[in-house]
Amino acid sequence: MKKILATNSNNWTALFARLALGITIFPHGAQKLLGWFGGYGYTGTMGFLTTQAHLPWILAFLVIIIESIGALALIFGFGTRIAAFGMLANFVGILFTTHLNNGFFMNWSVQPGKGEGIEYFILVFGLAIVSLIAGGGKASIDAALTGNTAKLKSSVFSNDKKVLA
Repeated sequence: MKKILATNSNNWTALFARLALGITIFPHGAQKLLGWFGGYGYTGTMGFLTTQAHLPWILAFLVIIIESIGALALIFGFGTRIAAFGMLANFVGILFTTHLNNGFFMNWSVQPGKGEGIEYFILVFGLAIVSLIAGGGKASIDAALTGNTAKLKSSVFSNDKKVLA
C-alpha cells in the first residue's frame, strides 16, 4: 500500500494535474451524488443510469462515487493513484458507450443535438495518466502519509563522482 501512495512531495506537476482533474470532475459528481449545480442527486442519477443507460446498479454506483468522492480524493491528494485509475476507467467506459461515434468536437453550437465528441476525454485521460504515474505530488495527503519516501535515486550520470568499471 505504501508504494501506491509514494510520491515526490516536491512534484508541482503532479499537484497541478490532480487539482485540474479533481476540480473539473467534482461538479459532475456533486450533480450526481448531491443534486448540486442542477443535478438530480443520488436517487435520480441511479434511476437514470440503471433504467435509461442500462447500467447494472453497481456500475451506476461506482460512476457516482468515482466522480464525487474520487474527485475529492484527487483534490486533496489522498489515494491519488487509486482515484486516478478510477477516473480513467470511468471515462473510458463513458467514451466507448456514449461518445465515441460523435466525432472529435463537443458539437454544442455547430451541430446541436449531435452529442459530445472525444476532445474532453483526451484531456481527462492525459491528466489521469499523469496523476496515475506521479501520484499526489506537492501538498498531498499521500506525501504526508508516506514521509516523502519516493526520492530520486542517484545514477551514474549524477555528480556523485562514481567511477565506472
